[in-house]
Amino acid sequence: MRRLIDLGLPLLAAVGLIAGGVLGLTVAPADRDMGDVYRIMYVHVPAAWAALLAVTVTFVASLVYLMKSSARADAVAEASAEVGVFFGALLIVLGSIWARPTWGVWWDWDPRLTTAAIMLFAFAGYLALRKFVDDPERRATWAAVAAIIAYVDVPILWFSVRWWRSLHQVQNTGQSTASIMTRSLLFNALAFLLLYVWFVRLRYRVAVARQQEELAEPPATEADVAHGA
Repeated sequence: MRRLIDLGLPLLAAVGLIAGGVLGLTVAPADRDMGDVYRIMYVHVPAAWAALLAVTVTFVASLVYLMKSSARADAVAEASAEVGVFFGALLIVLGSIWARPTWGVWWDWDPRLTTAAIMLFAFAGYLALRKFVDDPERRATWAAVAAIIAYVDVPILWFSVRWWRSLHQVQNTGQSTASIMTRSLLFNALAFLLLYVWFVRLRYRVAVARQQEELAEPPATEADVAHGA
């Protein structure tokens, strides 16, 4: 069953990306204001949603770890954070590609862009913290606290275009776009969701395997410490 899911998820994601790509590139009309440049939104927006989902899962799993000291929750938090950093980096890159012909620059310290970059670096720092702490319990606890602090940026990111005047457009409700545009976006969003689940499943196994390896290692004795010194 596990193997079937691992094969099915990327397959379904590929079908969704192909369907969304065909609809978005060949069937959906050009945008009234941006022309064909807007079509990158069909991957940029799903990447943003996937990144936000990933860090939200890390946030929730971190809370669960602090409440229950669940090793599984810690593994989920780590796995989802790593996938979130991947999608966050993709979000920034795609946004920059879109910004160049639209705003005339690759980057602007716009509130939405700035908070997205903060989110990316904050969770990259979360992963770095995990690398530098050897004790499993201390690592999990410190990482959980770091994830919760980093997540403070996420609601600021989401509401930034409403709270401040910004180059970035406000979130679309779907009522002002053609239905074919909405369907194209949803196909790609579903595909990115499936990719997210697949990536997290793979990364979760790596985290669990490392936890089991650490538990199997005998605790260091005073003699070992003195010998190492």
